[in-house]
Amino acid sequence: MLINEQLNKIKMTKYRLSKESGVPQATINDICSGKADLEKCASGTLYKIAKVLGLSIETILESSREDIRSSFEVFKSNTCHYVKDMGDLNFIVVILESDEIRKLYDKHWYPEALYLLAMIDYLSRINEIPLCTRYNDLRMSKLEKPIYPVGVLLNSEVLHSDEPLRIAEENAIPEFRRFNIIESEVRNVV
Repeated sequence: MLINEQLNKIKMTKYRLSKESGVPQATINDICSGKADLEKCASGTLYKIAKVLGLSIETILESSREDIRSSFEVFKSNTCHYVKDMGDLNFIVVILESDEIRKLYDKHWYPEALYLLAMIDYLSRINEIPLCTRYNDLRMSKLEKPIYPVGVLLNSEVLHSDEPLRIAEENAIPEFRRFNIIESEVRNVV
């Protein structure tokens, strides 16, 4: 399990992880032994552990799934929730420190990698933070075909019209549109 590997790598005990993260030691023990299902852990618990270990929540969850890839819509939703839960600046720091974008790209999960990069670039712009230049090579990438939100695709099908697609493209956030990801709302998550 990744958490155990990281603890060994940084020479940290479960007790110290508990103290530094504020997560009860019993919970840490259950997680590290596999008794607790990471998918069912509270996001706050995973966030506290991830922060102390210098990992992203996504990396921890993915390691427990052995590279089971969720749908892109689920990935987008999770990412937006992480931004909401962590706040813009913490999200940027966690993603950049974990190098999650490069890891996803190296696995050939291009939509996910470019979505995260677009999110980082968007959050950097609105918070007036200089762009991280580590991903300049990826910024020249573009998905072959546009990816639209499911709701837009359904609307287009129901209306038998490409008009919803055109409107979605016009209203897309520039950082996402650059990669051929049509995204206009990353803040309104429930």
